[in-house]
Amino acid sequence: MRFNRIFLIVLDSLGVGEAIDASKFNDVGANTLGHILKYNPIDYPNLEKMGFLNLVDYKNIDKTDSYYTKAHPKANGKDTLTGHLEMMGIRTLIPFKTFTEHGFPKELIEELEKRTGRKVIGNCSASGTEIIKELGEEQMKTGNLIVYTSADSVLQIAAHEKIIPLEELYNICKIARELTLRDEWKVGRIIARPYIGKKGNFTRTANRHDYALNPSKDTVLDNLKNNGYSVISIGKISDIFNNCGITESNKTKDNLDGIHKILETIKKDFEGLCFANLNDFDSKYGHRRDIKGYAEAIKEFDNYLPEIKENLKDDDLLMIVADHGNDPSFRGTDHTRENIPVLVYSKKFKDPKHLKELDCFTDIGATIADNFSVNMPEIGKSFLGKLK
Repeated sequence: MRFNRIFLIVLDSLGVGEAIDASKFNDVGANTLGHILKYNPIDYPNLEKMGFLNLVDYKNIDKTDSYYTKAHPKANGKDTLTGHLEMMGIRTLIPFKTFTEHGFPKELIEELEKRTGRKVIGNCSASGTEIIKELGEEQMKTGNLIVYTSADSVLQIAAHEKIIPLEELYNICKIARELTLRDEWKVGRIIARPYIGKKGNFTRTANRHDYALNPSKDTVLDNLKNNGYSVISIGKISDIFNNCGITESNKTKDNLDGIHKILETIKKDFEGLCFANLNDFDSKYGHRRDIKGYAEAIKEFDNYLPEIKENLKDDDLLMIVADHGNDPSFRGTDHTRENIPVLVYSKKFKDPKHLKELDCFTDIGATIADNFSVNMPEIGKSFLGKLK
């Protein structure tokens, strides 16, 4: 069975239970979806119909309208970049550098200050909202840069939009990206984190911009683009892949904006892949350990699922996945090492059912490559032949 268009939607961080190697990441017991359902039960009738809740043994149903299964992570990391790269054919074996314990090296900070003409404050591991609450007023008074990191391989730079214009902040991040290409400082992403407001009421804006590393080799996205197919990104996908293999990029303000852009893209005429990331699950609710907010965000997506599915053409394929976990009931504020859901829907399907669990995330990309008859990734196996 071949499809003219594939819509791949990443519900960022919505994992479905601890991976087999969760102990290596200190994440035994994590289960993002399972614990949300346990501590803040809400009905998700449309996702339930796709088999999503079956994956965590919650309200098991026999007859689904989609194929459903889990995929196991194999890359050495549990962050956004690692998860998406694995999905598209690159398994990260040596994890990207992190600076969680002591912040960034003095030499890096001094070089960043020298190159930008602005001093750095912060330089620690912190929640983005909390460090802006703590240092936002000082940043406004001094014009300094708030630099911070997290458990991920990221260097984040926050500044008030009225104090440091967006264009300057983006240029500063480009300088930071250039500096961190050195092996000893090589982080996965530099992230611009602009905010607005006054003390006590600072808000991060939708003008975030990520500066990732180029993938180490061609991905499924490159193989599609090089063969004349469209690769339309929605949300932060183009940032994650540093625009490699992307033919059209659409940034989003939040999940709802992303959903609307998915619906708009479904109505376009193209052949190829639409690759979307809905990031609020992770950034607004997972990291902030907001179980109720996370549950309501899933409900919002669930409410739009019928419209998404109704607008699909008969020869379209919809795939709904995640990239890692971020259990809002778990200790700390870091991502969690979890398996991810893989829900696969088409109006063509006659008797969709549970699929055998996938050995790695790359099975997703391999299936997409197989569908469009482009070069297959070196890892991963296609399950296209199982869709009937």
